[in-house]
Amino acid sequence: MTCRELIRSCTLLATILSISFLLPACNQQKDNGEKTVAFVTNGVDPFWVIAQRGAEKAGEDLNVNVEVRMPPQGVADQKRMVQELLAQNVDGIAISPIDPENQNELLKEIAERSILITQDSDAPESPRQCYIGMDNYTAGRMCGELVKEALPDGGEVMLFVGRLGQANARQRRQGVIDELMDRSHDGSRYDEPGEVIKNDKYSILDTRTDDFDHPQAKANAEDAIANHPNLKCMVGLFAYNPPLCLEAIRDAGKLKEIKVVSFDENEASLQGIMDGTVVGTVVQNPYQYGYESVRVLKALANGDKSVIPENEILHIPARKIRKDNVEEFWTELKSLLGDSAKKDQGQPASESKETGSAPEFSSSEQQKEPQKDE
Repeated sequence: MTCRELIRSCTLLATILSISFLLPACNQQKDNGEKTVAFVTNGVDPFWVIAQRGAEKAGEDLNVNVEVRMPPQGVADQKRMVQELLAQNVDGIAISPIDPENQNELLKEIAERSILITQDSDAPESPRQCYIGMDNYTAGRMCGELVKEALPDGGEVMLFVGRLGQANARQRRQGVIDELMDRSHDGSRYDEPGEVIKNDKYSILDTRTDDFDHPQAKANAEDAIANHPNLKCMVGLFAYNPPLCLEAIRDAGKLKEIKVVSFDENEASLQGIMDGTVVGTVVQNPYQYGYESVRVLKALANGDKSVIPENEILHIPARKIRKDNVEEFWTELKSLLGDSAKKDQGQPASESKETGSAPEFSSSEQQKEPQKDE
């Protein structure tokens, strides 16, 4: 054997040995319980920043690597991000499907190559192992109760939402309708949009969608005000809808004539409650969505299925925020977003004082239990 051949053989042997040492090291990292899970939202919004904080806190507490993805461009963007995560061999994905009926192939792909759970918006026909979030139908009925408080004598109501392809949007809308129509509790019911729905007190004129286009959302509100002079209440079912409705009402000079009822914890909506221009809002607990998603995914990745409820749904209660509890709630909210706000302002972030698990918002008015199983 020549000197050159000997050097080549030694180099090859060294390479093989280095690979043999690296592979056990990679496997050892898995054996030590370090998992990588992903939390995928349905868009970009301060709501999801709170959820991200919860997911990251769970990662710290439970020794899990957490990847958060927020698709800004809808279904195609969400699919691209999911496929990138699958290429990284993540151990599990918690996703809020944008259009579950038309994303079934993507959801199947997640379930085949990783672990699939849904959060915020469910896809019950998919092979997901569980859903984490509030009961959107019941929360919609809670929103309807706020409309009744705003208009005890009845009146014309208009609903506004990003899109009705999402299960959470359809369920919230139906909950509002059923509550105002004094119907029985039935989460499977669905009134097709486009027709006026009314009884002897309330008339739900229409449901306007905007596909997350904020200028269109405001234009929808302006059009409703211009074409329905007797409109008494505007209900925004996604976080950005109520502030844009409020802007349109203010521009039209009808703050005293048209009430606003909200969903979620947009700062403009909370300020409106304090100012008296918004009746109230139904809020979720996105921090706990993030925290619980990571906790459940880690357990499932370790083969522990005891974390999944018998009905495969982990409901996290919603609650109503009115003028009497908005200040307390807003303080809690700012405590969760404190570090993010300081970073935006160029200030150093303080160390988190939260330990152990997701904080429970104090509440005397949590989500009511359904009258029958859905």
